[in-house]
Amino acid sequence: MAFARACSVALVGVEGVVVEVQADLEAGVAAFTLVGLPDKSLVESRDRVRAAVVNSGAEWPQKKLTVGLSPASVPKGGSGFDLAVACAVLGAAERIDPASIADVVMIGELGLDGRVRPVRGVLPAVLAAAEAGYRQVVVPEQTAGEAALVPGVSVLGVRSLRQLIAVLCDEPVPEETAAHDEGRPDTMLAGLMVPGAGMGTGIARGGAQGEGSRPDLADVAGQERPRMALEVAAAGGHHILLSGPPGAGKTMLAERLPAILPPLTRHESLEVTAVHSVAGILPPGEPLVSRPPYCAPHHSATMQSLVGGGNGLPRPGAVSLAHRGILFLDEAPEFSVKALDALRQPLESGHVVVARSAGVVRLPARFLMMLAANPCPCGRHTLSGAGCECPPSAVRRYQARLSGPLLDRVDLRVTVDPVRREDLMGRGGRGESTETVAARVLRARARAAERLAGTPWTTNSEVPGHELRTRLGAAPGALMAAERDMERGMLTARGLDRVLRVAWTVADLRGADRPDASDIGVALELRTGIPRGAPMGAGAS
Repeated sequence: MAFARACSVALVGVEGVVVEVQADLEAGVAAFTLVGLPDKSLVESRDRVRAAVVNSGAEWPQKKLTVGLSPASVPKGGSGFDLAVACAVLGAAERIDPASIADVVMIGELGLDGRVRPVRGVLPAVLAAAEAGYRQVVVPEQTAGEAALVPGVSVLGVRSLRQLIAVLCDEPVPEETAAHDEGRPDTMLAGLMVPGAGMGTGIARGGAQGEGSRPDLADVAGQERPRMALEVAAAGGHHILLSGPPGAGKTMLAERLPAILPPLTRHESLEVTAVHSVAGILPPGEPLVSRPPYCAPHHSATMQSLVGGGNGLPRPGAVSLAHRGILFLDEAPEFSVKALDALRQPLESGHVVVARSAGVVRLPARFLMMLAANPCPCGRHTLSGAGCECPPSAVRRYQARLSGPLLDRVDLRVTVDPVRREDLMGRGGRGESTETVAARVLRARARAAERLAGTPWTTNSEVPGHELRTRLGAAPGALMAAERDMERGMLTARGLDRVLRVAWTVADLRGADRPDASDIGVALELRTGIPRGAPMGAGAS
């Protein structure tokens, strides 16, 4: 009997579990059995691994072969176990030294010709390996930069199984042509050990446009109130609803919101990169996400595509892809009511728990939600009703698609009026640029972070109501207007807390130590749309 083991990682959501891949060879009829709760794609690895080993010049053992994946109780799927299975089999066959692979984590898919192909989720897999105490990792060459983001781990990027066998056996490493993956740089050499502390630069992911073509906030004609609401939303991480007729500039404003958000911290970058790695949407050659992501799903998106789901173990949805960034729902009332109401829980908790028959997955989902909506199906509904062809019942049904409990979680609700002719023609003056507004947002975020130092929160939108009403109180008498609104039924208890959070952000933007009555007035006006006599630009000027 011959035995060898290697290690790989099973992903459950965006968290990894180290799996020991054990290979056992016994005398008997040649057979290959794979056990340990594998899914169909993993069961198919038997044929991939056999072909890859033979085409790499190694001899396939003609014995009874059993490969076990331990712990057996954890569901396992995907093709990322191929490399570990192949090495465990070769170790049991004594083609390579079993001791050389016993404490090495291997992640990668094998082609039939022995090439090592990239897989999803390399970063969270390597993070799980590092937390479990492993210090050596083998990954496909194309994902070596992503794996190297984890400090304290030595990463070996390989192009083929043939090269890995040569490295493990101290043999000359054969030359292999680079993989022709679109956009993948061929800068890594086989056998190169990359220290995990390197790779400090990141990429900008503020939207579909690159850094050089990112739209400027100054391009928006007029719309002083929505621009100010956008700045407050970015400074405090507050959810926002823009309601107005088609062509008023709602989508333009949304596309310019990512550029005024501060860059991600190192910890936040790793969180976002891990989610995008699992989803398989990391740009080739750019392993670290350093700008807040921007996710804008189509209004036909299902509930599963928004919050996560799919066959087998759930995969990240739009709320997780927008983690630490922006989730923009254009034409929000056109989304299904079921999908919209599914957002209520992650809006409060900052994560989403998806339960399926294959298991329960907890996915991060702390995002800034931006909704854009027309006032009615035709888009021309006003208080006077001029120009609107929709019957009152249709208007009510349309507006009711955004439920009260969902809107109660939206801090800022702003009406976007049609653009005036003088603003469109440039006679109203050009608004502030993205650079100017982003600098003000960054200063406000810094004030909030300094005030919240030593707490689990970093932005005003995360602070619980109890803290706002006790330790972080407003100026004496500042809450009188908000308390009156609550008595009249215009504000819920949650709404009062959210008004306080927005007021703190308005105070941070103007450099005040704590919010006063004018800041509360601005926050109430941004939430209810009712003028309070406070200058709307006070918080951002």
